[in-house]
Amino acid sequence: MNIPAKSPQAKEAYTLVDGLQAYFVSKLNSIALQFGEGKSCEAVTWGRDGGKHGGGVRYEARDSVVFDRGSVNVSQVHYDDDKSKKLGSATAISTIIHPRNPHAPSMHMHISWTQMRDGEGYWRVMADLNPSIIGESDADKKRFSEMLKKVTGELYEEGAAQGDRYFYIPVLGRHRGVSHYYLEGYNSGNFEEDKAFVLEVGERVIDKYIEIVSKKLIDYPTFTEEEKEEQLAYHTLYLFQVLTLDRGTTSGLLVHDQNDVGIMGSIPSHVSRDILESWVEKMPPPQDILVQALLKALPNEMPTPVDEKTKKALAQAVRKHYKKYPEALSMQASGEIIPPTVDNHS
Repeated sequence: MNIPAKSPQAKEAYTLVDGLQAYFVSKLNSIALQFGEGKSCEAVTWGRDGGKHGGGVRYEARDSVVFDRGSVNVSQVHYDDDKSKKLGSATAISTIIHPRNPHAPSMHMHISWTQMRDGEGYWRVMADLNPSIIGESDADKKRFSEMLKKVTGELYEEGAAQGDRYFYIPVLGRHRGVSHYYLEGYNSGNFEEDKAFVLEVGERVIDKYIEIVSKKLIDYPTFTEEEKEEQLAYHTLYLFQVLTLDRGTTSGLLVHDQNDVGIMGSIPSHVSRDILESWVEKMPPPQDILVQALLKALPNEMPTPVDEKTKKALAQAVRKHYKKYPEALSMQASGEIIPPTVDNHS
């Protein structure tokens, strides 16, 4: 049994993210019923220090007709019994969905409440749309960005600019996706108003994504081998960005090894080690060593499967690298450093 945080705000934040998880999972199950075999997402639980310091539950997509890989993770970690920690608690929903159909875009969303022991806290809100076939992405980019602009109002420009910085891949000269939003350290001073704001953002992101995916699956019921190859290339880019640039993923892996599979839940089912290997020479030292370590952790197959065993090997490779080269943390995505408090899987 996972022991919850004692803070009233942390309890309210958990109710919020738990509700968002249930809402999104119900929508994903509906898509599986409409377009797949009707297999529902399956819950997997984990405990931090055996549940003493919290833990979480993630729902993993099981309908392989519709989903390549999908995970909706809710976690709460706290240190109520350890007065030496500045952190009081961290509560989050972090989700990534990769559809099987290459015409349907992937989507990542993260909403979290981080609270210090002195009671001060802040929200983090991230949402980004990630299509595999860029040539088809203009209309979806417009829909997703307009939704974000409408729901976030005067906070849109700040979040969109930060999102574009965070999800940029310098060595490849491109972004991970086409529409990015990242609001960091948000606290207006009114907890109830902020809670209502992040809840609305989460619900609207989910609704718009389900709308986009449903339309794609109706418009493109089939796909070609060439389109699957384009998706494989994009999935490789996704792995590359997450494991070499994403601060949230890295911080989650460095703080403990009790949820490696969950933290690595964003990695697609297959990538191309040949494409990944071609990027080694683009990386500045010591990040070239990191990519080589990732290649060593991946099976020597094409396309390259990423199963549970491989996820653990990739997690260990990242952890080992930054323990040996801590200065390389400064080479990750620009923006505020995400503290190692929540099990992110971006």
